Amino acid sequence: MRCWGTRSSRRHWKKAVSAGQRRELASQAVARKGCSQRQACRFFALSRATCRYRPRSPHPARERADQAVVALSLEHPELGADKIAAMARRQGHRLGNRHVRELRRDECLTVPPRKPKQQRRGESTGRHPQKASYRGHVWTWDFIHDWTMKGGAFRVLSVVDEHTRELLALHVDRNIGSGKVREVMEELVARHGAPGHIRSDNGPEFVARSLQDWLAAARIKTLYIEPGSPWQNGFVESFHDKFRAECLARELFYTLGEARVVIGDWRRKYNRVRPHRSLGMQTPEEFAVKSAQGTPPGRAAELGAPTSWETHSRGNLLHPASPRRKRKLEQQGYRT
Repeated sequence: MRCWGTRSSRRHWKKAVSAGQRRELASQAVARKGCSQRQACRFFALSRATCRYRPRSPHPARERADQAVVALSLEHPELGADKIAAMARRQGHRLGNRHVRELRRDECLTVPPRKPKQQRRGESTGRHPQKASYRGHVWTWDFIHDWTMKGGAFRVLSVVDEHTRELLALHVDRNIGSGKVREVMEELVARHGAPGHIRSDNGPEFVARSLQDWLAAARIKTLYIEPGSPWQNGFVESFHDKFRAECLARELFYTLGEARVVIGDWRRKYNRVRPHRSLGMQTPEEFAVKSAQGTPPGRAAELGAPTSWETHSRGNLLHPASPRRKRKLEQQGYRT
């Protein structure tokens, strides 16, 4: 019996579907249409060995990995395929990013892309920008606002370590003045040690004389961005975009207490579970532990880090510093 289809239509099968799908179609043609296996293989552009291939055993590891991807996608619906793949690999599954993207697409678990923001023009990045080189070098803080279902507004004070991306604090309250900002900072310094610098805008809470005097007494240098230039505080602005998209825009808060609990849970998830692309798909806490070994000796006692300074400026463990690097560190006051 002649197999259905024409010779001209056979050219599209190889481009249209994969080999596994064509093998399934060939099997259906033999079973339902009554054509021979040779004719079906010729029509679907398959070798007879490929058509006859049968796996010796199923792959339970792949099935468990797919189930883990689906479970992680349902648990973290705000994360993309690459971060879900990194979390699955952390659980011991062997998966590629491409397979995870295809699986999430088949299961209708994809995250809609964010609307790109309009790029600002100009070259203003601050007169004297200070780049964070180690853990505890530069902290940044700012406010973000939201509302409860009853219409009451509340503020969130966020404090981020620019080097490790670690979210140090998310303080939620109706009103947060300079006194409350100082209390939050005192708790963070007692827990993590004093940072070298802290970056902020020129809000009244951050430029208050009482707060400036306390920061000066704690030997914390202030870095104020230029007025009307939020892009100079890019780390906290980028974090607020993620915070808004992954938490505030997905939750409904009926009371202030509920907001504190939900935001506190999200902070722990951000630090311990959510991988960060700029950290090599590590969590901020994982990167903070590794970067503690690259802390300069002047801050080691406060941050609990070793006193050796034989690492790269970003804190990753590498070979000892070169002679040129050692001379530069000695000029900056570091012991090599």
